[in-house]
Amino acid sequence: MCPMENATRAELVCNQTDAWDWVYNMQPAYMSIICFLGVLGNSFVLCVFCLQKRHNCVADIYLSNLAVADLLMVSCLPFWVVTIVDKFNWRFGEPMCQLINIVIGMNYYCSVLFLTLVSVDRYLALTRPLSQRRERRAFWARGICLSIWIVAIFLSLPAVLFRSVQFFPHLGIDACYLAYPHEGWRVRYNMTVSVVGFLIPVPIVSFCSYHMTKVIRSSQRMRKGSRGSVERKAAHLVLVVLAVFIVCWLPYQILVFLDTLDYYEVISGCTWAYVLDIGNQLATYLGYSNSSLNPFLYVIVGKHFKQRAREVFRLVLCRRKLRWRSLNSTRTYLKSVRTSVRSANVLS
Repeated sequence: MCPMENATRAELVCNQTDAWDWVYNMQPAYMSIICFLGVLGNSFVLCVFCLQKRHNCVADIYLSNLAVADLLMVSCLPFWVVTIVDKFNWRFGEPMCQLINIVIGMNYYCSVLFLTLVSVDRYLALTRPLSQRRERRAFWARGICLSIWIVAIFLSLPAVLFRSVQFFPHLGIDACYLAYPHEGWRVRYNMTVSVVGFLIPVPIVSFCSYHMTKVIRSSQRMRKGSRGSVERKAAHLVLVVLAVFIVCWLPYQILVFLDTLDYYEVISGCTWAYVLDIGNQLATYLGYSNSSLNPFLYVIVGKHFKQRAREVFRLVLCRRKLRWRSLNSTRTYLKSVRTSVRSANVLS
């Protein structure tokens, strides 16, 4: 739910409070920080995955697609920063209004589904190591990733069907606004977010995480073997990424549930309206921050990723040295040719 929908809904129910002024003043700076860190970090992750010499494993394919989804999302935030600074006056046209918000909407579904796939992949790597060759091929992983992108676009279609630029006379602005045909769509959206983004993946992730932790703690073979050591480090990274994702997005899921209760009038009143609307703002921005945290988790926790990053860094340095040496040798050759020509002219 974008800031404009929350603000309009709250103004129709209750009077404006200082809390909203604080939220509006905080939004541009917070979103700018998320955007800067997210673009920098996810671009770095994609460079490491793309430039490394070794072939990407299945988990790398899922994580690189997750980085693409995060990078696309944070790249859309500057449009909302400019809009919020301009008192929610949308200046980029209706097509961009729809495009920006469908990309932001896709991010949540892509993130949770890719992380679910990563957890399943790590679970299979630890508990079914002999079946990896047949079941965990990179070709099928790329096909699954394509399917997830298609599903995420489909689930985000309301951003295209029901979002438009509307003029609000009482505010004097053209706003990028999501207007459902009827309130029933609000419940459908909440149910989709809860089922696809929480109720289905969380049990799967919890099952895989539990068994990964169990194997890591109990398997002596995996502690001593080099292959097992790599898998164990990768599993640790996945567990941390999953934990941070749940911490960042669980408040949003709670707010979605409370919003559904508000629709059915289980909870109501001016106080609940502000709790839901302002809480939705804060929970959404906490969720957005997950897109900028993942790359730093790879660097801090992912020892295997840090090793790859060093290899890529050395590769880039070597290429630059080779180019510099080639350029210097070319310059030296040209200089010697010019000297020879000048000497020949003097002798003649």
